[in-house]
Amino acid sequence: MLIMGLNKTENNKHEDSDSTLKSKASGQTVFVREATGLVKSTSLLDAFSLNISNMSIGALLGVMGLTLVYLPSMSGVNLVLASVLGFLIAIPQIVVYTMMSSRVPRTGGDYVWVTRSLGGFLGTSISFMGYTLETMAYMALIVLSAVFAIGSVGLALGQQGFFGLAVPSGIQGAQPYLQFGVGAAIFAALIALNIFKPKAGYKLVSALTAFGVTITLVAIGVLLHAGRAGVESYINSLGISGVTYSSLASSYKGPTFNFAATLSIMPLMAAFVYPWLNAAPAVGSEVKNTRALKMSIPLAALTSFALLTAAFGTLYYVGGLPFINQALSNQTLVFDYSFNFWTLAMGVAGNSALAALLGLGWIVWNIGILAYGIIVVSRYLFAGSFDRFLPEKLSYVSPKWSSPLVAHVVDLVITITLVGLAAVFYGGFSGLFGAIIASMIYFAFVGISAAIYAIRKEKGAAKTILIVAGALNTAVFLFITYQFLSAPSVWGITPLSEAYVVGTFLAGAIIYTASKRIHTRKGLNIALAYKEIPPE
Repeated sequence: MLIMGLNKTENNKHEDSDSTLKSKASGQTVFVREATGLVKSTSLLDAFSLNISNMSIGALLGVMGLTLVYLPSMSGVNLVLASVLGFLIAIPQIVVYTMMSSRVPRTGGDYVWVTRSLGGFLGTSISFMGYTLETMAYMALIVLSAVFAIGSVGLALGQQGFFGLAVPSGIQGAQPYLQFGVGAAIFAALIALNIFKPKAGYKLVSALTAFGVTITLVAIGVLLHAGRAGVESYINSLGISGVTYSSLASSYKGPTFNFAATLSIMPLMAAFVYPWLNAAPAVGSEVKNTRALKMSIPLAALTSFALLTAAFGTLYYVGGLPFINQALSNQTLVFDYSFNFWTLAMGVAGNSALAALLGLGWIVWNIGILAYGIIVVSRYLFAGSFDRFLPEKLSYVSPKWSSPLVAHVVDLVITITLVGLAAVFYGGFSGLFGAIIASMIYFAFVGISAAIYAIRKEKGAAKTILIVAGALNTAVFLFITYQFLSAPSVWGITPLSEAYVVGTFLAGAIIYTASKRIHTRKGLNIALAYKEIPPE
């Protein structure tokens, strides 16, 4: 009821200021042009699917072992309650994005109101680091996750030739150059689709999301049908020396729930699932109506919560918490047999066709995440360019294909470079995980920006709600940032991720300063753009 009630004070007047503000010296508009050139063709289903893909459930269910295996202990960790806790602490974020997306439905989403609240220099630097370029790092991580999924599915189906794709570099038998080649080919194909058929890019996200959700439900059904006996039979059939179902289950000595232990894995929940509600707002000016944009946020959050919690609950129901926790922390199972939700479901499926379908679902989830990311990153680059913070070429929309052509090409080059660096030099998947801390910092500033917006623009209950939600949101993400920093070996804080986070913030600050000076010489003050809401 709270989310529905937030519509009472829409204050559309905040969007109606003169977005074609002129520079007296030059007669040019502050913005690159008086309209974005993007088309309003995004439906509620498309917006909902963007956010579901953004929340990366299928990827988390596939790679959680690659992170949890580095925890000192899984004692007291309860994945079901971790999902519940992750959702609860994301409620302020849900409120912030639901309210702000209806007030500022523009291309770039939170970039627009963060920069208008914090000012051009700080706002652009933080958003450039925390979402625009961090998402490229995240997509590089998902590219490697997709390659890992392909390799793991091949292994689970008995094809040993896929082993080189299924393990990160540094593990004997890994083939990092092949991983890079496969990942780069997948990403380049998706970029090409979004350049030449942008409407098809949206429909692809919706189709892949629907397929991924459906196969997740099928996997849950397969596990429930197999039951404890099926899980035990599958694990024992692997013939791993010293590793049986009973030996793993009996070696667990902890409680079924410890609050501190469960809270310690919030970075995993935050990295993949609950905070990621900004995909649909990022294409705000392309959504057919504001209500569809607004409703896509709580609907996606609730759907993701239900699906992820059900998947974790199923694992515990059929395998038992002691076994599942120990299996996810067993390096032999995780690295040599790619143990996770998907491979366990494939292992108990009973026939190769069903196992292959489940494996395809896992792969499709990852490709769906990439498909959403390509759309959203191009819009953040576009928005920065439209404000003249980034080079104007990035806001070029192809008249033939109606797509931000240059923005897509820049995304392709940076993301594939990161894939190569991570695959070859930094242990693959884990080499990029730590870069996600940039988004945790950014989301803390999203909360601050929402509170500032409320103080300046809102009245009554809406003002109070937005201030409180913004403050709580900031507190949550400052804590998660602390968690990342306090356990760098677990959360992948590597030289690559550290350099990327610091470097992208400095790059944003340098680019803004340089752009302001260049445009000042032309008689344009780009700081004026951050006092206005841009046109649609």
